[in-house]
Amino acid sequence: MTDDIARRPAYSEGQARALNTPLQPSVVYRADSPDALNAMYDGAAHGYTYSREGHANASVLASKIDALEGVSGGLMTGSGMGAVSATLMALLQSGDHVIGGDQLYGRSLRLLTQELPRMGIASTLVDPTDIASVEAAIRPETRLILVEVVSNPTLRVADMEAIIALGKARNIPVAVDNTFTTPMAYQPLAAGADTVIHSVTKLLAGHSDAMLGYVACASKEHADAIDGVIQTHGFTASPYDCWMAERGLMSFKLRFERAQENAAKLADHLADLGAKRVFYPGRTDHPDHNRAGALLGPNFGNMVSFEIDGGMAAANALVKAMPSMPFAPTLGDIGTTLSHAASSSHRAMTPEARAALGMSDGFFRISTGIEDIDLLREEFSQGFKALQG
Repeated sequence: MTDDIARRPAYSEGQARALNTPLQPSVVYRADSPDALNAMYDGAAHGYTYSREGHANASVLASKIDALEGVSGGLMTGSGMGAVSATLMALLQSGDHVIGGDQLYGRSLRLLTQELPRMGIASTLVDPTDIASVEAAIRPETRLILVEVVSNPTLRVADMEAIIALGKARNIPVAVDNTFTTPMAYQPLAAGADTVIHSVTKLLAGHSDAMLGYVACASKEHADAIDGVIQTHGFTASPYDCWMAERGLMSFKLRFERAQENAAKLADHLADLGAKRVFYPGRTDHPDHNRAGALLGPNFGNMVSFEIDGGMAAANALVKAMPSMPFAPTLGDIGTTLSHAASSSHRAMTPEARAALGMSDGFFRISTGIEDIDLLREEFSQGFKALQG
């Protein structure tokens, strides 16, 4: 009976086609012959062999992110850090040196400063808003520069034009984590960078229910090397998560625009409430406001950071006074979330190291969602009222 079931014809859609992309969770695919299998492995024919080496749901999602970034040949990974790790492992080897922004995502910082040295790869962290510090960090063995356009979590804006020009002049590839900015605000490869990386988990998927990464390169040689690392190390994206993220991607532009609009209004409201400092590139008091405008146009993003006095005691009081505001170490969700660098993304750093980057125990980051702005104003007013009490 089991053999009979196994030999029945495969499913066919007949004369109709599914409106949505079908979810295809199969781990392995059947080939017609050894020659057909060889043709797929050699790239002479299109097809899938084993899902760790690629599958239909990943291809569909990658092509749609490619369209947003204006590129082709993007690759999916199981997480944003998978995309960062695959890029560094593919493009660097023992004896090489990498330059990174000093306010990269916390796990990216750990990768550069703790994991890569175990593999014989050195790193230097620099302020990406200061091109002189980037240039001063270059060594003869420097093989890559990794930056985020907008830093996490102080929202400083990197001098991308100068960094990309420096990379070209010194023949050093520039990899850009575009998670915060998204293709709506910035397209790194179009600007001359060599590699673009996304944590698709965040704004692109947008619902905190799919964990994925994406990477695309200007060079096919680099893309092939990264693809090899993804397959060999098992950084493969789940078909289910790709299927979920494709659904989320359909509303990405609408979500981005509404969340960005809310972020600008909420930043002003936090300033009115008496926050010690408010960080939003769209505000004229932001130190990189002019650069942000030139680089990103009107798209200053959905991220807002702020600082309050009172240290950890005040931080706890604020969060407890806003029980309806999700306090969670994430960003890019359809709903607004609040996070705290000292207890999450940058908790591995010493208080002194965080302070040097402008992150006190009273420093918070908001990922603004699409709620009614009056609800957000009311929620934060309630939190600040508790601080005054």
